[in-house]
Amino acid sequence: MGPALTDCRPVEGVIDPQGRDLWLRAVVSRPSGDDPVALYVVGAASSEVWLNDRLLGANGRPGAAASTETPGLYEAAFPISDRLWRPADNVVVIHMSSFHGLVRLDSPIAGIVVAPYPWPSRTALVAIAFVAAGALFAAAFGFAVIHGLRRTGSSLTLAALAGVSGLQAILESLRALMPYAYPVHGLRLVGVWALTAAFAVLLVSYVVSRFWPGARRSLMAATVVAVMATCLAPGFDMKTVLALMVGLGVSVAVAAVAVWRRQEGARATLAYLAVFMAVGMAFPTWLVDLSYFLFAAGLLLPLLMVEVVRLGRDDKKREGALARAVARPHCLTVASARGVQLAQLSDIVAIVGADDYVELRMSDGRRLLHAARLDRLEDDLPPTFLRIHRSAIANLSHVSGLERDGGRSRLLMRDAPPLPISRNRLPAVRKALDAAALV
Repeated sequence: MGPALTDCRPVEGVIDPQGRDLWLRAVVSRPSGDDPVALYVVGAASSEVWLNDRLLGANGRPGAAASTETPGLYEAAFPISDRLWRPADNVVVIHMSSFHGLVRLDSPIAGIVVAPYPWPSRTALVAIAFVAAGALFAAAFGFAVIHGLRRTGSSLTLAALAGVSGLQAILESLRALMPYAYPVHGLRLVGVWALTAAFAVLLVSYVVSRFWPGARRSLMAATVVAVMATCLAPGFDMKTVLALMVGLGVSVAVAAVAVWRRQEGARATLAYLAVFMAVGMAFPTWLVDLSYFLFAAGLLLPLLMVEVVRLGRDDKKREGALARAVARPHCLTVASARGVQLAQLSDIVAIVGADDYVELRMSDGRRLLHAARLDRLEDDLPPTFLRIHRSAIANLSHVSGLERDGGRSRLLMRDAPPLPISRNRLPAVRKALDAAALV
């Protein structure tokens, strides 16, 4: 025999077993047709279910306290045998409790329903989410590579945008991907909101940096405050949608200003973000659950292609500049992620190696990063430049003296910090300094 409930009262508002032992009783009708059915309990609770005094099963073990409760899965299905149904007055009794929730939820029980068994497959939705995640992670990698080559802040921001969106695609599909204990659900919701908030802030950062850099500090501060304030909204779906709308709203406003100023690329950006925002306002649940990833991928993948094309054009310009600089023997053509520039050899105090790059220390205090190896560069420099260490070349024209400190020697420079001298190179340095009458 199943439990007999007395003193039953109608449930008003949401079913909330958080921090208590709860019993529910309901009369249900047998679904039409001969297909197998089950009673589904979806929510942050452990549960036991009876139908017509027969135990259907348990999801974890509900109890009167955390010590007696065993957490169950967030989604539980209790198949119902045909012989358990009565012609009428089918009584369902559910015992549930929720003492292990890590986050308090406004709607801890998402649904209790009798529906076909098994539940319709969500493979298509998971596949879409994973395709979007794969595309976004690929975009994140591409933007990271571009940042490594060009050292541009926009590429780093776009890499972070793509990475955050990809992570959220994985997190959103977690329910369909694998069963998890109900305490995990609260953490998953917090993660979804946090990733959405990060996406909103990064989106504003990119749009503002591109179209209105002068207002970056004030707009970013306002965006961060507004996004963080969404944590006060009821329900995690509402928090997530509001955080996304804040980012889209600020970005749309900035893009609109850019259109008014007739800035290049502003119209396409405004149109896409406006559609993105309109869909979010019209179908907030659908946007957060699925289309958000598709919109993010649709925004970032074209930007990646634009960045790749731009990188190729910059490389061609750099090659042209290098070719034009060959006829200037008194200059060093400095190739870096930011482009090509000429450095007068007489203004170079020292050259310090850094793996596949070298740092040019200039007499005016600047430090230029040059894409070249120290060994190869040494062969192309005039005799006034001398290799004094495996990682340093000094311009003897800027030497002020030689200093001994114990067993170590240093070359003193007029316009830069001292440079170390290797012990095996010290004789050559002394000879060169004597020849130049510097010591």
